[in-house]
Amino acid sequence: MDAGGFDAVDVMLEQWRSERPDLDLSGVGILGRVAQLSAVLAGAVEPVFARHGLRSGEFDVLTALRRSGPPYVLIPSALSETLMMSRAGMTSRLDRLEAAGLVRRSLDPDDRRSFHVALTEAGHEVVDAVIAEHATNVAGLVSCLDPGQRQSLDQALRTLLDHVAKRQ
Repeated sequence: MDAGGFDAVDVMLEQWRSERPDLDLSGVGILGRVAQLSAVLAGAVEPVFARHGLRSGEFDVLTALRRSGPPYVLIPSALSETLMMSRAGMTSRLDRLEAAGLVRRSLDPDDRRSFHVALTEAGHEVVDAVIAEHATNVAGLVSCLDPGQRQSLDQALRTLLDHVAKRQ
């Protein structure tokens, strides 16, 4: 489908307008397209991670550590909070990343009940290579939008996300 053309969401909306003309379905169309876009984008970015032996969630952990700055160390609860995920899910990601030699876990010398997660040299090299490829890939994915459209879309999505998050 080209920009502005008729798509599956339009078909669904037309069907509902025929059956329930009393409903405002504009939000349904927006969320339908957001859901479709999310699925399509996942398929467009996952191959970059896979080429480096990563899953998207593992990439997220590595980038959170890399963005934290030197010495690239965080505690698991900070990683969980940053990535908005459960600690159990974080543990399995850390297990895989540690087995691959990309992160190292060590006991906190000040609190032996806690530990630190550090980006290894290999992890640093991998995340820097992947983020460069990912940034290029994503730039290509949004290249159909001019800078003004990108800014407007970013602001609209930010507003929607903030509104929905406040309702929960």
